[in-house]
Amino acid sequence: MDRVEKATLVLFGGTGDLAARKLIPALFSLWKHRQIVDCLIVAVGRRVESTEQFREMLTQRVSVAKKDLPTWNEFARCIEFHRGDIQTRADFESLRDHLNEMENARQLPGHRLFYYAVTPSLFGPITQQLSEVGLLRRGLEPAQPWQRIIVEKPFGHDAESAATLDESLHVYASERQIYRIDHYLGKETVQNLLAFRFANGLFEPLWNNNYIEHVQISVAEAVGVEGRAEYYEKAGALRDMMQNHMMQLLAVTAMEPPIGLDADAIRDEKVKILRSIRLPANPAEVDILTVRGQYGPGEVDGQGVIGYRDEPDVAAESTTPTYVAARLFLDTWRWAGVPFLMRHGKRLAKRGTEVAIKFRTPALALFRGTQVFGNCTNLLVIRIQPNEGISLHFGAKRPGAGMRISTVQMDFEYQKSFDKEIPEAYERLLLDALLGDPTLFTRSDEVAATWRWADVVIDAWNVLPPPTFPNYSAGSWGPSAAEALFPAGDQVSAGSCPLGWRRW
Repeated sequence: MDRVEKATLVLFGGTGDLAARKLIPALFSLWKHRQIVDCLIVAVGRRVESTEQFREMLTQRVSVAKKDLPTWNEFARCIEFHRGDIQTRADFESLRDHLNEMENARQLPGHRLFYYAVTPSLFGPITQQLSEVGLLRRGLEPAQPWQRIIVEKPFGHDAESAATLDESLHVYASERQIYRIDHYLGKETVQNLLAFRFANGLFEPLWNNNYIEHVQISVAEAVGVEGRAEYYEKAGALRDMMQNHMMQLLAVTAMEPPIGLDADAIRDEKVKILRSIRLPANPAEVDILTVRGQYGPGEVDGQGVIGYRDEPDVAAESTTPTYVAARLFLDTWRWAGVPFLMRHGKRLAKRGTEVAIKFRTPALALFRGTQVFGNCTNLLVIRIQPNEGISLHFGAKRPGAGMRISTVQMDFEYQKSFDKEIPEAYERLLLDALLGDPTLFTRSDEVAATWRWADVVIDAWNVLPPPTFPNYSAGSWGPSAAEALFPAGDQVSAGSCPLGWRRW
């Protein structure tokens, strides 16, 4: 079992929502499973005055704390708090002195991971200050205490700002010290895509344009903006989800077999796929290949909900999309001519993330003269969340006289097949960063490749007239215009056989 001993994690934004909801619970789980041992967690923030107050605040806010309070109290002794607003040199000098004092008291060697759970505008200034006070040195040799940084998304607002941010970080840290986190890569089912493809001789020979008709990648959310309207108004659905998380799903689904399982081998193949995305030639083509949407009032899970423009801190005439669908093509030998259909939206009918691969129908329609029930197809569905697993849909003869065929389904579910709870994505990613394994983190050239396509689309949207918003009701499956992105003749409504935009 991978295990980290005697390291320090410094959490900037330690009193924020991400720390309480995801990071501290993930560290608690790693500690309980003895995957981090004799480690120090230092939260940096301003909302409380002392370590005792911070631990008490976490006990109230972290859901797992109340389920096992004795174990939590033991874990909490690993947590310290440093009060500072990280705006001046003096703040970082006091942090340096406090860190040295705490590490000396615990006999820790000075291995340090700095986590930036703060607004991206602070990434560069924090890195500079860490360097100038001696907490971060660029490109340390392996024999010395290591120093690494983790930065959260969004990594830039476009290609230019991402490049500028990269440059500001690389002045003080080498690429191997920078871990750009994308929590989708930490999901067990995303990692299983690699195992499913490359460990099974059954499917890999079929994973190409000879056998696959199209690929759907869908991320549906039933929730709205959840108090993030200030950020969301600037980002929108494409920047928030498609440019990062969904592009990573695309890359893992379509990548060529790597020459090994080391970080660079896998990320090299992902970059090739991201660079192969065909760019629309002009705004008119973007208008054909993408659909924007914004939810209006509706009903989700039997409860009435307001429209996006009625959310707090959203402009009354906002044109920010809460839904985006796109039809992409990859200019590679393996995927030539195969459309990749991507969609993401908020306030949709149901939460779900999946990759659905539709295989081509047989060249000879052998059963064209028989009474066929339904319109059957071969579909492979990899469920990322919830109900993690894999389903295979295929046609089978119904019992009785005649040749009547209907779709049946074979299912694999993680929870039923493995007697182990699926770890949260942040658990794996935090452990890997502490171990120095960057495989599941995005590399600089990956970020640049994802913005390459996104910038073309956003620039075109800026000159095209926006749709009349809202154009879909909360609780629906998004704008009806998205159906037109499917190949001609394949827009089959949902039924016993899941064609068209697959419904959950």
